[in-house]
Amino acid sequence: MAFVRLGSKSEAFRLEGQTWHCTSGLPSDVTIEIGEMSFHLHKFPLLSRSGLLEKYIRDFCSDDGSICVLQLHDLPGGAKAFVLIAKFCYGVKMELTALNVVALRCAAEYLQMNEDFGEGNLIVQTETFLNEVFGNWADTVKALNTCEEVLQFAEELHIVSRCISSLATKACADTNLLNWPVAGSNSMPSTTGAVLWNGISTTSKPQPVGDDWWYEDVSFLSLPLYKRLIQAVELGSMNSERIAGSLMFYAKRHVPLMNRQSNFKDTNDINPGSTTISAPPEADQRALLEEIVELLPNPKGVTHTKFLLKLLHAAMILHASPSCRENLEKRVGAQLDQASLEDLLIPNMGYSVETLYDIDCFQRILDHFMAMDQAEAASSPCIAEEGELIEGASSLTSITMVANLVDAYLADVAPDVNLKFPKFQSLAAAIPDYARPLADAIYRAIDIYLKAHPWLTDSEREQICRLMNCQKLSLEASTHAAQNERLPLRVIVQVLFFEQLRLRTSISGWFFVSGNLENSQNPNANLALTTQDRAVGIDDVRERVSELEKECQTMRQEIQNIQGGRSFGGGRTDSSADFPFLTTNAIFSPHVYLCTFTWIISSEPDSSPTSSRNTNCISLWRIDQVEFSRVFFRIKVSNPTPNNKKVEPMKMKGV
Repeated sequence: MAFVRLGSKSEAFRLEGQTWHCTSGLPSDVTIEIGEMSFHLHKFPLLSRSGLLEKYIRDFCSDDGSICVLQLHDLPGGAKAFVLIAKFCYGVKMELTALNVVALRCAAEYLQMNEDFGEGNLIVQTETFLNEVFGNWADTVKALNTCEEVLQFAEELHIVSRCISSLATKACADTNLLNWPVAGSNSMPSTTGAVLWNGISTTSKPQPVGDDWWYEDVSFLSLPLYKRLIQAVELGSMNSERIAGSLMFYAKRHVPLMNRQSNFKDTNDINPGSTTISAPPEADQRALLEEIVELLPNPKGVTHTKFLLKLLHAAMILHASPSCRENLEKRVGAQLDQASLEDLLIPNMGYSVETLYDIDCFQRILDHFMAMDQAEAASSPCIAEEGELIEGASSLTSITMVANLVDAYLADVAPDVNLKFPKFQSLAAAIPDYARPLADAIYRAIDIYLKAHPWLTDSEREQICRLMNCQKLSLEASTHAAQNERLPLRVIVQVLFFEQLRLRTSISGWFFVSGNLENSQNPNANLALTTQDRAVGIDDVRERVSELEKECQTMRQEIQNIQGGRSFGGGRTDSSADFPFLTTNAIFSPHVYLCTFTWIISSEPDSSPTSSRNTNCISLWRIDQVEFSRVFFRIKVSNPTPNNKKVEPMKMKGV
């Protein structure tokens, strides 16, 4: 820290209780009172340096030899500053430092210690030293901190503005260009490993510092001064990311709630790696948080979403203004695709809430994201350049990420028995169908919700199941859904129907690719398959059909065992003996239904079994030069599984 020594005489003052005495040997003829302290001094050294003291001594002191008493209770810096001023007036040794120069400069101005009362007076000395302080980062920070004590006088003398301007200039400096931004910073890289050769350091050049080198130093400033510094660096064209980083550091230091986790799943409430000062009152924390929210840069993605959600959680606890919370919700909604599930699980505040987590807050955040996404989609033209198409793909990726986030959020809040059906439905329906490439995650959330809310009506169950697209279920999810006793019958039939369509497409594609591959390998050969290839293909199909027939036979046998020997087709029968017809007397359970499939192989191209009006058939074609085969799938609803067989909610990897 820089300093300047003034005066040459030895110490001539002593403190006795709350009274300072001059030990020059001459009796005191003036007493100056500042607060609870009193100074017994002499008139001549004071009036020769101070215009104000000269005026006071002339006006209030008599010539009869009595002691004159003057009161300077409004002196900037108080008694602590006046001790140094008295030493300066008497020529006693003293030091100017970054910690006392601001108070001395203000006190010198108050006492009118200019050049009219002696060359090299205190105003000139302090101004000269202040210019030296402004050249050093650490000293400038210290000087700015001391301005709090004499803020009014420091503002009038423009000391605060000069300190802030100096700090902003240094903070905006290019660290790569200067290698080290400023001399005297507290973040100075260490020179460990320095080698001394003949008294000369051979240390290599210091490592370049990061952009956050100034965060900690300015975090000790009061909020008004810090706010002015942030505004100054914004005018200095500082990168928005660096400004946001400084704001995050400042908030974590002064708002203890920012260092707590935001949900119930974390065992540790306080982050041990954080550094905080003593917790200020909640009113001060609330005011500080609202100011920080106003200072946050506006560009999207500059401020981390995790930090914004922590700010939102703290704003709820501190009961910040509605405008502050709305501002944070909009900021989070603008970059919801960058959020994590654990940060979005914000606990509900208060005692009158119903749900464990704040569902309404997440709904508002999601609505902000969807509104912005729709606005961007509406503003983009139908015909776009290549670069704009890439941006459109990025937008699609972001909404897909949000869809996964919403589905995972629903799965986490679904076990809450107080979560009402309209809220669950509203959250799930906010995501369009195209944003979900797979419906496994939303199916899992729906399944958990149905298990936790068994009192839902059949109509509500059907409504909630319409939120998922059965065509987008994976094989694992479809298998689980087909056995899920909590799903309505209509949904189970849809799942099985689309699975068969998927199988049809797969088989057709396999034959198509196989034929194209042979044609590409031998384009001049006959398009007809060889006898051996045809035989192999027919054998594969027959083998698959045989396996399915065995499975159907096993399922029929199990159904007959469950019914206790009861005839499965005890009513009307189909006109074809190969396709028993399900009678209207069959017993149905409101939970689980099994669907069996009957396969028929026909060697004639146009042959088909006679289908009953109550039987649904799905056909697959394989066209060959030798034979035409038609595969019929007949879906028949059989008797339910035993009631004691439970189907657990689906567990899927990565959901």
